[in-house]
Order: sequence, then structure tokens, then C-alpha cells
Amino acid sequence: MIRRLNYNHMHYFWVVAREGSVAKAAEILHLTPQTVSGQIGFLEEAMGHALFRRQGRHLVLSDVGQVVFGYADEIFRLAGELIDVLNGRLPGGAMLFTVGVADVIPKLVAYRILEPALKGAHSLRVVCREASLGELLGELATHKVDMVLADSPVAASLSVKAYSHLLGESGLTFFGSAAQSRALAAGFPRSLDGTPMLLPSAHTAVRRGLDQWLEAEGIAPRVLAEFDDSALLKAFGQAGVGVFPSPTAIEAEVQRQYGVEVVGRTTRVRERFYAISAERRIKHPAVATITQAARAALGYEAASTPSD
Repeated sequence: MIRRLNYNHMHYFWVVAREGSVAKAAEILHLTPQTVSGQIGFLEEAMGHALFRRQGRHLVLSDVGQVVFGYADEIFRLAGELIDVLNGRLPGGAMLFTVGVADVIPKLVAYRILEPALKGAHSLRVVCREASLGELLGELATHKVDMVLADSPVAASLSVKAYSHLLGESGLTFFGSAAQSRALAAGFPRSLDGTPMLLPSAHTAVRRGLDQWLEAEGIAPRVLAEFDDSALLKAFGQAGVGVFPSPTAIEAEVQRQYGVEVVGRTTRVRERFYAISAERRIKHPAVATITQAARAALGYEAASTPSD
């Protein structure tokens, strides 16, 4: 009765069965033919069955050998998949790249940052996870995500071994309905005083900058709602509920997707975007691709129409 398999012996058998020759298998395994034959003999002895039979000069599988080969083929196929997964690749060669997107990052910005990775030279399957920055940093520390997109660098007070790489920054554009744009554009930014407004939630980096700017300008908008989810904020803005800010870097996309108009722009409030990784010097090919492309894409500001 067999109680334990020797997987080295099984591997030698599998290679011989696949190649149809002990000599060819020995070349692949970098062993002598005598060693390979001897190891297969041990496997046959343990199983109590001959796994090959001679047919002229060739070895062919016995009936039991065919059964064993079917199992061995599945075992070593799964072993190969496991090696791919541990090396960050999907079965078939595609690299699995898991990105954590902090829930405060505008979805259009996340797409702009990640889109080059989908078209890069490396074969990738990108998995996006959205959660709070704290939760995603925990997943980065346990290697559940490869990179985190955030609106702020890792705080020095956090006991997480992670490194922040600035991808770029953008001023803010304020959007509203066509009627709001006509009424407010000429007097921007003073026209925002008392205006119904939709803002990011208080814990976001951009909101802190916005509050400081509004206070310095002596502007007190009527804040109707605050949002963690930037897409939900824009949906309310699309319905004409209030004026809302979004990065100038995605101004054209916001206008096209949500059917809103520009009220005005400011460069005195900067929204910054970071790639946070577990490595100080970027080595992951997908992170490198994203970082280089994002720094080029986010390094511009729109011009023309009213600004502060």
C-alpha cells in the first residue's frame, strides 16, 4: 500500500513519459540516463506496477502508466501555475497587477493614471480595489496589493514600510450647470460666496486646501453636501444641485461625461496624486510604467476661461 509519493521520482517519470525517451529526459533534467532509469525504478517499486513497456526501441506507457501520467500532468501543470502566481503572473504569462485606489481619488484621474499600464509592453491583468487609504496601506503591507493610488503621502506616524512617489499635481476647476456657469463665471471666485456647493469630505487633502483658500479669499459658499466618493459628488453636480470642484487635469473629460460647464479655475489649491509602493526605488515594471506616464500626463494646467 502506497502511503507517500516521492515527487522527484514522479517528476522524472513525467518528463520521460512526455519526451518518450530516457535519454532525452536525462538531457532536460541534466542527469545521466542511468540515474533517471534508477529513479523511475524506485517509483515503480513503490507503486507495485510497471509504468512503461518496451515497444521496439521506444518506451510506451503501460495501462497503469497512462493513469499515473494523467495525474502527474495535472500535478506539474498546477505547480507551474503556482510558480507563476508567486512570481506575480497569471497562468498563461500575463502579470497580475493589483492596485488599491483610495476612495477619494477621482475615478477619471485613476483611469488616466492606470491606462498606460494596460497598453504597455508588459502583458498585464489589472485588478482595482477601492477602499480607504488606511485599509489599502494595510493590504500593501501584507502584499495583497502592488501599489496604492492616494491623494497624500504616507504619514510618518504610520508604522507601515511604504514609500510615496509623487505622480503629479493639478489645480482645480469649478463646474456647474450652463445656467450656473453664465451667472458665476464673470465674478469668479468672489461669485462663489453664498453659492450652493458640493465638496469633498473634510478628511481629504484637497478639502483642507480648499477650506484654507476660501477663508483667505473671504468666500463662504453654502455647502450643501460633502462626499467621500468623487463620482457621487459629480453625479449630484450633473443634476444641477450645486457647483463642485475637480482637478483641472481632467477638465475636458468631466465636461464631456457629466455635461457641465466651467465656472472658473484656481491654481492656488493643488490636488496631488501619489503612487505608494513597498519599494523605495521603483522596480516593478507596471509601477514604473504608470509613474512615468502619469508624471507626463498630470503635469499640465488648462488655460483660457476665468481663473482666480
